[in-house]
Amino acid sequence: MLAQLLPALRGIQLPLRLRLWDGKELDLGPEPSVTLVLNDPSLVAQFAHPSLAALGGAYVEGKLGLEGPIREVIRLGDALAQALLGDGNGVSPTRTAHDKATDAAAISYHYDLSNEFYALWLDREMVYSCAYFETGKEDLEQAQQAKLRHLCRKLRLQAGDKLLDVGCGWGGLARFAAREFGAQVHGITLSKQQLALGRKRVKAEGLEGQVTLELLDYRDLPGDGRYDKVVSVGMFEHVGHANLPLYCQRLFEVVRPGGLVMNHGITSKYTDGRPVGRGAGEFIDRYVFPHGELPHLAQMVAAISTSGLEVVDVESLRLHYARTLEFWSERLENRLAEAAKLVDGPNLRIWRLYLAGCAYAFEQGWINLHQILAVKPLQDGSHSLPWTRADIYR
Repeated sequence: MLAQLLPALRGIQLPLRLRLWDGKELDLGPEPSVTLVLNDPSLVAQFAHPSLAALGGAYVEGKLGLEGPIREVIRLGDALAQALLGDGNGVSPTRTAHDKATDAAAISYHYDLSNEFYALWLDREMVYSCAYFETGKEDLEQAQQAKLRHLCRKLRLQAGDKLLDVGCGWGGLARFAAREFGAQVHGITLSKQQLALGRKRVKAEGLEGQVTLELLDYRDLPGDGRYDKVVSVGMFEHVGHANLPLYCQRLFEVVRPGGLVMNHGITSKYTDGRPVGRGAGEFIDRYVFPHGELPHLAQMVAAISTSGLEVVDVESLRLHYARTLEFWSERLENRLAEAAKLVDGPNLRIWRLYLAGCAYAFEQGWINLHQILAVKPLQDGSHSLPWTRADIYR
């Protein structure tokens, strides 16, 4: 079997060891820091074209074992794929029909895995989105609190404001906006487990008079302009390219004239939204976020603008998300024994690869994270936003 591998791997110099199911080993360079354990003979043929999707899938299914620090595993896995496949930029994506049933099933698959599992590696508020590092020295708890504050300040949130949180998760932002800014918050989600824990935490904090959380699809929101502000964090990735105009139109309809809308989400490197190269995007679609589709910033801005909202501020937080994911991955790696009691083996392997792999992807610039602030202009085209951003940073 080693003879079959040698032609494909000739000339590659990486600190990587391959170990076959019979114990034979092949070092691709001096002082290997990572060992790939081929538990299944069928993997030998795959090493001629080892995409990240193929390697990741083999690990999830138990055909491939990994030994070494998970971040180093990701780095060397990509280096191996690049050496054998080149810089492949992915293929034009196949669009998914995002009806209500499909979206509800996809959200449940990802977010209803286990509240206890997420709690192992998220911050105490269970904020499952990019943190905000004002100096780069913050720990995860501090950076997530800073992110919530950053969003509320961008929305110029005031006491008594009616805030809609689309895709509210476990309600961390909703509770923060109510507690720290005095807002009246209505949050919606499609995850039953998130909703149950979110409501429990609202009650525990005595915020039932200010925060209501509901199981509701964004397409079922009333379009009567009843909200002063709207925030949507980590949501538009699930909407689908075909539904972005509908999604943005609904946000336009639910906010009052003069009101603000904040979209915070992951964006694609490529303007056509194709997955990142060498198979990483395919792995995420298959195992992590079924039917997820990342829009490019230009596509998102176009959809927002076409709806009638005016984009007034855009900020990239790509490196902030890389740091956030590093924290998440490290926290999970430190609690693998506990995690193994909460989710099965394949799911734990998925999440180990996903968190470390996404940290690498944001570091490499394969994907980005943008906060896009928009306003619904008054009838005469005016709005009451300050002349500068200075108030956000006071």
